[in-house]
Amino acid sequence: MPVHLRWELYPVAHEKDKPYGGSYLEEVDWWHRPRRINPLGEFQVFLREILLFREYYNSNRGYWYFVYPFHIGLFLLIAWIVLLVVEAVLDLNGLAVHALALNPWLKALYYVTLVTGLAAFALGLIGTAGLLVKRMLDEDLRVYTDPIDYFNLAWLLLLFLSGLLSCLLEDGSFAALGLVQGLITFKPFETGPLLTTFILLSALFLAYMPFTRMMHYVAKYFTYHKVRWDDEPNTKGGKLEGKVRELLAQPESWSAPHIQQGKSWSEQTAGTGSPDNREAPK
Repeated sequence: MPVHLRWELYPVAHEKDKPYGGSYLEEVDWWHRPRRINPLGEFQVFLREILLFREYYNSNRGYWYFVYPFHIGLFLLIAWIVLLVVEAVLDLNGLAVHALALNPWLKALYYVTLVTGLAAFALGLIGTAGLLVKRMLDEDLRVYTDPIDYFNLAWLLLLFLSGLLSCLLEDGSFAALGLVQGLITFKPFETGPLLTTFILLSALFLAYMPFTRMMHYVAKYFTYHKVRWDDEPNTKGGKLEGKVRELLAQPESWSAPHIQQGKSWSEQTAGTGSPDNREAPK
């Protein structure tokens, strides 16, 4: 991340003993003291944001009511797939997971998987539908919503809807288990039309997603750790100083009353007054 894009917004999560803001850079002779960082603080803030989406809650409560179930639905969908893989592996090894299983753990796994799948599709459907309607009716959101955003939400709406209807009308969890077993053993499997629709929509969406803004979940780590919380000091001879020197050495391709075209940033800022009367670097 370019150095000049750091925000340094406080409180910084890894600051020790400064929960309400402030920085170690405010301390007298901070460069003579060992820097104390609290990695657990970053983890706590990041975990709260992932599980509760507090920034949405604090900044736009009405939008949060749909953002939250949408994301929780996605998380549960991933958990449902993982549970299906576990069930498939157990079943292939002679431990059948179903509602009438004598082993209480296998019976519990069956119901946990079933509830997880239903909750994933229901919450995802509610959240997606709400986000779609909210973006269409809210003037503030509509200004920032492109046609591709409506297309993405409509796609996800169909994905969650087909999955939910499959679970309710086709015993989708059982059929999905057969699907996973078929994928593991490379054997043919049968699915109903609703589950087939869900599978096709999901597979195409996974191939399409890396080219969309929905990849923000990957960038979020860097947004927090390398932009918002990056307060690394620029010390003499340090790695950051080298990066700054590289940036200052870049020449300018544009001009203005205070900028001379062709000169580097360091040359532009070396002195005072108009560009024609700047002093030479000392």
